[in-house]
Amino acid sequence: MERGYPQADLRQYAPATQRNREPILTVLKQHLPATGTVLEIASGTGEHAVFFSSQLAPRKWLPTDVNPLALDSIAAWREHSQPGIDGVYPPIFLDVTVPQWPVEVTPPEALQETGFEVGEIGAIANMNMIHISPWSACEGLMNGAGRILPPGGVLYLYGPFQRDGKHTAPSNAAFDQSLRSRNPEWGVRALEAVTALAAQQGLALETVISMPANNLSVIFRKGDRP
Repeated sequence: MERGYPQADLRQYAPATQRNREPILTVLKQHLPATGTVLEIASGTGEHAVFFSSQLAPRKWLPTDVNPLALDSIAAWREHSQPGIDGVYPPIFLDVTVPQWPVEVTPPEALQETGFEVGEIGAIANMNMIHISPWSACEGLMNGAGRILPPGGVLYLYGPFQRDGKHTAPSNAAFDQSLRSRNPEWGVRALEAVTALAAQQGLALETVISMPANNLSVIFRKGDRP
């Protein structure tokens, strides 16, 4: 008789998500549109996706990533999140640097089967990505937000930033040096440069909020509110 083995648990864990999720949730509740879907770029483990989706109803949450292992982890977290599964869509592959994202015209079939429709995205959330990716990823993020967000739509960024040409804490300066030693294209970004890039896509800086561990919440809003 062949012996059976339990299916592997593909969930990954990032300790920082447990520490920052409540402060981030407070900001999201204050600034997200009251309805619609939040498109999360670079969802990582998926822990944020299942937590925020359970706390932000009637909004829905659409997680994405470029890493197959991350997508497996997100899917596993979504599966384990039942019965709160209705608030979070199945994860999809999304590369911000491509000229057209899969949610813009014809979403993946698995996403369509859950009821997702083009045009329902009212906000984009991106946490801890632009400093550990090339500047082209930030450009792609802003380009996509400019194309997808409706008037009044929100782009939410979370992570470390430089302000007025300086790091906001010695730990951020050390972190920046560590990032650049690993990849010269990485690094803690200047908030002014990110804001200028956003403005080119019709996204105005609405507010900047200090967060734990020397991070910032940065809220942009698409112009021409209805």
